[in-house]
Formats: sequence, C-alpha cells, structure tokens
Amino acid sequence: MLRALWSWLFGRPFLLLVLTMLMWGGNAVASRLAVGHISPMALTCLRWLGVCAILAPLMRRQVVAELPALLPRWRYIVMMAAFGFTVFNALMYAAAHHTSAVNLTILQGSVPVLVLLGSLIWFGTRIRLVQILGMAVTLVGVVTVAARGEIETLATLALNIGDVWMMAACVFYAAYTVALRKRPPVSGFVFFTAMAGVALVLTLPLLAWEVARGTVIWPDPRGWAILVYVALFPSLLSQIFYMRGVELIGPGRAGLFVNLVPVFGAMLAVALLSEPFRLYHALSLGLVLGGIWLAERNR
Repeated sequence: MLRALWSWLFGRPFLLLVLTMLMWGGNAVASRLAVGHISPMALTCLRWLGVCAILAPLMRRQVVAELPALLPRWRYIVMMAAFGFTVFNALMYAAAHHTSAVNLTILQGSVPVLVLLGSLIWFGTRIRLVQILGMAVTLVGVVTVAARGEIETLATLALNIGDVWMMAACVFYAAYTVALRKRPPVSGFVFFTAMAGVALVLTLPLLAWEVARGTVIWPDPRGWAILVYVALFPSLLSQIFYMRGVELIGPGRAGLFVNLVPVFGAMLAVALLSEPFRLYHALSLGLVLGGIWLAERNR
C-alpha cells in the first residue's frame, strides 16, 4: 500500500511541489523552535550528518560509478555545497536567534528576484521592463519587513542583525540557484548526494568553532525532534520531491512554486509559534508576492 501511495504521489507534480514548499517554509519555523535546544552550527552539521547516513548505503554505488564526471568539477561542487547547503542554512539558523520566523520566510521571497538579477549578471539573460518593476516591488517588500515598517529604522540604519544575516543567506542561495545551470552531467540524486557529503565536511569547522567558543548546545529531546524533522523533510524528502516535480513539468514552471515559501512560512509561524502577524508583515508579503508575480509574468 505504501508503494502504491508513493507511485500515486510521484505522478502528481503540483502536489509534490506544494509539499516541498510547505517543508521549506517549516524549516524557518524549526529554526526558531530550535533556539535554546540545539545551537545553530550543531543543527547545521548534524542535519547533513543525518542526510549522509541515509544516502550513503543507498547511493554509494551510483556515486562511485559517476566519479569520472564528478571529480573534474570538484571545485564547483564544493562551491555549490558551501553556498546552497552550508552557508545558507548556517546563516538562517543563526538569524533565527535574532528575528522572527515570519521575517525569515518573507525575506526568502527575495530569492527568485535575486536569481533573475544573477542570471543577468553572469549569463546575460535579458530582463524586460516588467521584470525590473517586479524586482523593485519585491525589494521594497523585503526592506519593509527588515525595517519593521518604520522609516526611522532605515534613516538610522538600525536593522535587526538577524534580518541582515537572512538577507545575506538569500544572496548565497540565489547564487547557488543561478550556478545550477552549469552542474555536471550526472543524475540529480548523485549530484545531491555529492553536495550533501561536501556540506557535511564544510560544517565541521563551524561546529568546532562553536565548541571552542563554548556556545555549542547539544540537542535535548526537543532538539533531537527538530533535527529529525530538518534532516528528513527540508534536507532530504523535499529535495526528492522537487527534483521529481522539475522532471515532470520543467524547471521554469516548478520555480514559480518557490513563491509559496513565504506564505506557508508565515502561516506556520503564526499557527505554531503564536508570533504576531502585524500590518507591515501583510504589506511586505503582498509586495514580495506581487513583485515576484510581475517579474515572472509571461516568462
């Protein structure tokens, strides 16, 4: 019965992609729930350790078979793992100690627009006037939530450090997304497994730094529950769902579903964390989604 359910699910790309964005939105909420129960670098490192423990016995032969295509691109794989898996998550989990889950998810709404801008800079992708307008509207939404709806905050440049870290994380993830165009000619599962292994290695110095500073918090029972969720869903299952969704409907159409992350994240933060959803959050969310809609029109 489980196999039949899995087969049924893998034939429905829209459901797969909606579930993916729900899991990604839940990642921001998990980062807030983790505060005081597992430290950011411990969560980042143990997350990829869990993923590698699952993938190693399943993908070992496939990775070994495709090593001739992977090894010449090892610098690229290290960069991709660092930007998309290690730095992005480390910055987001650190930012969660200083800002709300609502802010974390709304700020992620800037990623599609940053990807559009990165494609222009690195690949010369043409951008139409309506896309420029969409980028401007989205950035206004991001600035609105970062400044908490107060112009005085911008005038004094007194931005919350957590929001700054999250915006930096979005820049890294946008660079990762743009660079995916140049990935090695291997299967998606093999490429993901290779990056997960590299991400685990790259997180070890971060964990060592946290231990040396005396700020590491090893997971308590709640921390272990958060870690299991983060490893199984945002790190592993969502990647499988997303790759299958892209396979079924193409990357262009699948990428539009990323716009759901701020929506799901804000809803989960209000429902699970009882975080306040203020007027400036609604205004910012509307601007972010409206800007993305403009930027993606008739692509």
